[in-house]
Amino acid sequence: MSGGDVMPGLKGSVDAFFGIDISKDKFDVYGIGRDEKKLFQFSAAMDRNGFEKLKEHLVVVSVSSVLIGMESTASYHVNLFSYLVSEGYQVVIINPLLISNYVKMQLRKTKTDKKDAVVIAQFLLANGNTLIQRVDSSLISDLRDLSRQREGLIDEMTALKINIKRLLNITFPELEHMTSVFTKSILKLVQKYPSAIALGNANLGQLSQMLIADSYGHKREAFAVKLIKAAHSSVGTKSSAKEIILKQNVTLLLHLEEALEEITGILIEMSRKQMEDDINILTSIKGIGDKSAVNFLIEMGGDVNHYEYSGKIIAMAGLDPAVYQSGQHEGKGRITKRGNRHLRRIIWMMTTKVIQYNDIFKAYYLKRRTEGLPYKMAVLATAHKLIRIAYAMLTRRTTFCPQMNS
Repeated sequence: MSGGDVMPGLKGSVDAFFGIDISKDKFDVYGIGRDEKKLFQFSAAMDRNGFEKLKEHLVVVSVSSVLIGMESTASYHVNLFSYLVSEGYQVVIINPLLISNYVKMQLRKTKTDKKDAVVIAQFLLANGNTLIQRVDSSLISDLRDLSRQREGLIDEMTALKINIKRLLNITFPELEHMTSVFTKSILKLVQKYPSAIALGNANLGQLSQMLIADSYGHKREAFAVKLIKAAHSSVGTKSSAKEIILKQNVTLLLHLEEALEEITGILIEMSRKQMEDDINILTSIKGIGDKSAVNFLIEMGGDVNHYEYSGKIIAMAGLDPAVYQSGQHEGKGRITKRGNRHLRRIIWMMTTKVIQYNDIFKAYYLKRRTEGLPYKMAVLATAHKLIRIAYAMLTRRTTFCPQMNS
């Protein structure tokens, strides 16, 4: 089977099930047939010899079709998973929560690693025909790494911006009211003059030159005079320590901005080669841009056909409401938050943007608010509507039509 194939259910009839329990340095394997009889059990190192030892065991099993399952780990499962897929085996990555719930339902409790492999094999036997078999291509995996690196950069930049504003509020509080602090020219200015006192002693010509023409044009000299005047009358506090920290934070932010620009360009370029039509479909919804569309498609696996219906995407993101039961009453509470937090985050961001810029979704959001839903619940309801529409568009290969979705 080629990497990237995704099918609801399994290919044909599976005759043998192999559970693999993985740790950093080794893995344990347990295989059973449809009759639950043990086929083999062994442990091996997480290296080439160990992988080939597993393949040798699988080759001698006289069955026509096998299914291999392993729990999702932070990263330990990736190499063995990729190896088995490249060898043509059907492999599923299982959410550890599913295994945990399965164990709780069993009368016999298991503890050791080898028994964990047994449990995974038994779980496959019991649930194999209902599992979604999903094998990501190496490209989708790489795109996901780039996307999450980009997300991490944004988080770091946000933290730095908060700290820069906090420090400027001490060293030069008037600056924030005069201009946007986070333009490149102002950041470089703060990097050189991290306080009102430092700026007050600046040379007017040098300061004017720092305010690059594409930011302020012919007004840059007048703005430089205004800055120096504000610095002379500032109530900012002199602090050598805070100035050093502020300069370092600005330096880091400028570096991260360059890294973000680079990784965003690479991410969009690679994604368009893989899924340009899907990106164009999603960006036909006003409020969804290239970056949001790319991140959404990557986090949901690169192909909407992985999912039988839109609710599967909502559940994968953990945006489905949790069900609670009390006595004879059953109801729905907060969202589960058990799914892909990266997907959940991008769906939330997409939703807030379409509420802001798209009349259809804005109207739906306001309707839910007038019906009494609090802000977050109204956004969540709108997110469900957005995913239903996006799913329909992607599966039908159509762009957004306001008349059909009003």
